[in-house]
Amino acid sequence: MPEWVVNAMPWGDRWSIDYTKRRVTPAPLQVQWRSESEIIKQTVEQARELKTFKVLSGWRNELYPILGHGNQGKDISVERSASVLFGIPTFGVHMTVYTKTQKGTMIWVPRRASTKQTYGGMLDNTVAGGLATGEKPFECLVREASEEASFSEQLVRSNAVPCGTTSHFHIRDSRAGGEVGLLQPQVEYVYDMEIGPHVKPKPNDTEVEDFYLWSVEEVRRVLVLGEFKPNCALVLLDFLIRHGEVTAENEADYVEIVSRIHRPLPFPTGPL
Repeated sequence: MPEWVVNAMPWGDRWSIDYTKRRVTPAPLQVQWRSESEIIKQTVEQARELKTFKVLSGWRNELYPILGHGNQGKDISVERSASVLFGIPTFGVHMTVYTKTQKGTMIWVPRRASTKQTYGGMLDNTVAGGLATGEKPFECLVREASEEASFSEQLVRSNAVPCGTTSHFHIRDSRAGGEVGLLQPQVEYVYDMEIGPHVKPKPNDTEVEDFYLWSVEEVRRVLVLGEFKPNCALVLLDFLIRHGEVTAENEADYVEIVSRIHRPLPFPTGPL
């Protein structure tokens, strides 16, 4: 957590704060605070009421899990929009959907709606979404594929292939909405899905503006221009590397790229 976030957060007597060890800990010893999740909930709700942080104006009413060695089997959660204030790892599912044609591999690329709270109007992975508390990655993927791309459950369950993860440590800028400089470690569960030319994604909610079917060359060109949401760019790079489109022969920074999209995080990342 940046020091300015620690200084601004309305901790009250719900937390134990150790400035020497740079540690903040829920203190659920008082009867009125029933659990760590309740302490976190009341703290961020107060911060929202006080308008302490701009990032909380994008309140989602969704819970993200907080993983830790000391959880002792308990599910501890935080409001999605507040997770970045605590610098905890967040988890998502990302799927690249592609079609093989006579021209080569073609990738379905969506454009985020301009009204999105974060990274509005930028390019995305075909299907992507955050992993809520208690949700398993593949079930999250099935849900997001229906909501964002109108893919049927049967299609996804029969054709989506798990391909590992990407991990990175992101420093948020103005495109993310809210305060800049917030620290956001992320893990993305990565999937590929090949579909035939007769299958086409289409928006099923307000989060996606449109879908484009682009060649690998077009995707690489737009990646260089920085038009993709940052974590989605990493997932696409991972796809291109795994499919032999980006290699040590055609990319001078190949080893650096591979290592940076699989960065070890100094935080608990499992089990979910």
